[in-house]
Amino acid sequence: MSARPGGPRPEVRTPAGLVVEGLTVRYGPEVAVDAVSLAVAPGEVVALIGPSGSGKSSLLRAVTGLERPVAGDVRWAGESVTSRPPHERGFGLMFQDHALFPHRTVGHNVEFGLRMRGLAAAARRARVDQVLTLVDLDGWRDRAVDTLSGGEAQRVALARALAPEPPVLLLDEPLGSLDRVLRERLAGDLRRILTGTGVAAVFVTHDQEEAYAVADRLAVMRSGRVVRDGPVSDVWRDPGGVETARFLGHENVLDAVAAGSLGLGDGPVLVHGAALVADAGGPLEVEVVAVTFRGPASRVRARVVEPEADVVLTVPALDPPPVGAHVRYRVDPAHVIPLGVG
Repeated sequence: MSARPGGPRPEVRTPAGLVVEGLTVRYGPEVAVDAVSLAVAPGEVVALIGPSGSGKSSLLRAVTGLERPVAGDVRWAGESVTSRPPHERGFGLMFQDHALFPHRTVGHNVEFGLRMRGLAAAARRARVDQVLTLVDLDGWRDRAVDTLSGGEAQRVALARALAPEPPVLLLDEPLGSLDRVLRERLAGDLRRILTGTGVAAVFVTHDQEEAYAVADRLAVMRSGRVVRDGPVSDVWRDPGGVETARFLGHENVLDAVAAGSLGLGDGPVLVHGAALVADAGGPLEVEVVAVTFRGPASRVRARVVEPEADVVLTVPALDPPPVGAHVRYRVDPAHVIPLGVG
């Protein structure tokens, strides 16, 4: 778990849950995961996010036991599981392709892990019914898997992962194969289900909006390291570095020259939308360059007239200023966040 650049390194916080400490994964000379430490409490949902190639999936695979780390430790409830094969760790796994058995029913798919554990038929049936109800598929036991939609298959895969009551659930792009509308709808359901089970959940996603909707915490990865880790709202407000801010979708990330010319500090800064307040007497004059309609709001790209800099404004969709208009703003310093270079 990494602090902001220059800040103190936090302690691994939850020895009773999942603890990853100093984990390093190599593929030949390439370091895919670089001494990562992370802790996830029971009932907590942590999203691993970052650009492609940042090490997210390699870290998840090392936690599951599908990749062997060259250094570090994975512990659950204080006990190391690093040397155990995946099936002996007791962790639940769910991947993007769902990997359902196509010629079996929903019920047979969900009970697979329970059969492997040797549960009696009555106990299996009761547990399958319980988890199907949890994922809003009550009564679907006898449905054929090849008749399911993408969203339904995702729910069955989640039910199968949860059926053995794993203490840890690891999900790699669980909604990645779905279209955006369905992904947005199921993200809220996924959070409800995960928090309702009390598992320690870690999921990899490339979609920031999905991470915001599902997770309690974000662990942002880059070049094999966790560069920012904290509650979702904290990481959004203060990403810690320029690259992280841009990856999270912030547009008003000003370099040191632009920030200095606007009197906002001597280094790069993030200017949140709330910092730019329309004020007819304000000192900041902008010229509207482009307006893009985005449903309930419009994105307005503007150029500061003096000193010159580019900013992005969000205004009510039905009342954007026209291209070429000059509008005055003032800057609320409470919503200007200094950034490191990372």
